[in-house]
Amino acid sequence: MDFRVKAGSKLTGEVQLPGDKSISHRSIMCSALAEGTTTINNFLAGEDCLATLDAFSKMGVNINRTDNKVVVQGVGLNGLKKPDSDLYLGNSGTSMRLMSGILSGQSFSTVLTGDSSLSSRPMERIISPLKLMGSDISSSDEGKPPIEIQPSPGLNSLSYDLPIASAQIKSCLMFAGLYANGPVAVTEHLRTRNHTELMFQQFGIEVEVNELGKAREITVIPPKSILATDINVPSDFSSASFFILAALITPESELLIKNVGINKTRVGFLHALRHMGANIELQNEINSFEPTADILVKTSDLKGISLNTALVANMIDEMPAFFIAAALAEGITKVKDAKELRAKESDRLQAMSEVLQAFGVKSHLNGDGIVINGLGKDGLFKSSEINSYGDHRIAMASSIASLRAEGETTIIDCHNVNTSFPNFIDVSREVGINIVEI
Repeated sequence: MDFRVKAGSKLTGEVQLPGDKSISHRSIMCSALAEGTTTINNFLAGEDCLATLDAFSKMGVNINRTDNKVVVQGVGLNGLKKPDSDLYLGNSGTSMRLMSGILSGQSFSTVLTGDSSLSSRPMERIISPLKLMGSDISSSDEGKPPIEIQPSPGLNSLSYDLPIASAQIKSCLMFAGLYANGPVAVTEHLRTRNHTELMFQQFGIEVEVNELGKAREITVIPPKSILATDINVPSDFSSASFFILAALITPESELLIKNVGINKTRVGFLHALRHMGANIELQNEINSFEPTADILVKTSDLKGISLNTALVANMIDEMPAFFIAAALAEGITKVKDAKELRAKESDRLQAMSEVLQAFGVKSHLNGDGIVINGLGKDGLFKSSEINSYGDHRIAMASSIASLRAEGETTIIDCHNVNTSFPNFIDVSREVGINIVEI
């Protein structure tokens, strides 16, 4: 599947985006392990989250979905059953890493597999700490999927310092902590998204959070049981980032994005853009277990910045969109300490460097970052054919960038947009973007 986008102007109106991917994953996992019935509203019916849903269905959990509403009959912490076959998780690294924690505590064996992209992603980062807990877990010789998990005598208490800033490693160990014989403590030295902490607390799981200067220690107290609760999933901030970008870079635009999750561990992109001079306003803020707001965005003249390295882990999924904003800013933007981008669905540092080059933007790639020479507020990208390398965020960032190209741009290999934003084209057209699937 490829996209074709024509240059555009004046994006207006208001739009409601799909549910948050991270929260949708976690809501299925927690509700499956709970006792009782959970209703999940605004569930993201993208391929990644559906992979999680399908995996738990294959382990005996009764799950009924009608569009974006999901009803889960929980089986309790020890109620999962051995699946009849390997659990295929498509492109979803979140599913594989978080479920590895859960499955390490089961009395049956499982094998987790994925598509070619997922099969190239590093898993030793979760395997090593799970083994420290006593998990009988293994992968290929290269530390990549498939992952095989055998029953173990039991999982042990653990105190673990995260070697890299990763919410997936942290969350994997927190889920494994549900089955441990004592507390499991994870210390992170750079703040990552805290959706698992908030979801656990919503389901009544005891989580202690201790601030240790710039570091933070998260401790899970293993529960005897989990009680079901209903979940309202806010719109996905990472999906919203593409339309925030679109309104900022397209002349005479004013766009209102409704009911977006604004968890403070997710909105580094907003802080970075405001530092660049972006006109962004939060309206109708609501403080629920996951805070939400409407986001009003107007066309803005952006300035290049040196990105605060403390924000990088906070905005890791929004970095492709940030690179496009930097390419249309006045002056130079510098990004470092972003090596984790090389371990995503694609090597996003390398892929975005090639995207910028195709668009006619000068940049210099480093081992852990990039320096981008912005074209300025009146700059235009070259029309081109862009290879997204099957990475949904590269595909969507490139599609939005095409609004400021000289003519018509083609983005190839866009199928995996369906993993996180299955109605991306429909929403894009709704706000005035001339995009078609070819």
